[in-house]
Amino acid sequence: MRDALPYTPAGMRVGLLGGSFDPPHAGHLHITREALRRFRLDRVWWLVSPGNPLKDHGPASLERRLQACRALADDRRIHVTDIEARLGTRHTAATLARLLPRHPGVRFVWLMGADNLAQFHLWRNWHAIMHMLPIGVLGRPDNMLHAGLSPAARSYARARLAEHDAAALAQHALPAWCLVGGPMVDISSSGIRKSGGWTG
Repeated sequence: MRDALPYTPAGMRVGLLGGSFDPPHAGHLHITREALRRFRLDRVWWLVSPGNPLKDHGPASLERRLQACRALADDRRIHVTDIEARLGTRHTAATLARLLPRHPGVRFVWLMGADNLAQFHLWRNWHAIMHMLPIGVLGRPDNMLHAGLSPAARSYARARLAEHDAAALAQHALPAWCLVGGPMVDISSSGIRKSGGWTG
């Protein structure tokens, strides 16, 4: 059974964490809880994608990944959704263009790891995304410098919030983004797949 989007009143702060979640793991849970705390969010939605356009090989079935996400996300503030499959979108900009108007007044924040910020300039219509909603970036101390010097970070240097202002990101005027650091769980979906712990 696929999840419908929850009732979300205007003014609520909702983080959006997109990805293939192939498989979901403790790192996803950790970054979500850090985002809830650092950006002062009320909820985080996991947007489990049909497939990542930047990856050559397709992920495991969507239903399998959704089930694994639901089993892992043991926090009532986390909502697992297959919105991209239901909207028929594959790229973040297209998803946001259809999702955001459905929830007027909700303060959405796009969430990503620092490694994603480093390649954000490769995403389709990434400039448009920067002007659709604030972006919260979470990284380890060892990859924050690289992310902070990325093409996207340099292009929007004036839109960057200081780390101590992270809690204000959700209501900040656009464009706005904030890079926060801290300890991260050293685990990856690709590492789990290589170890044989998850097969498509």
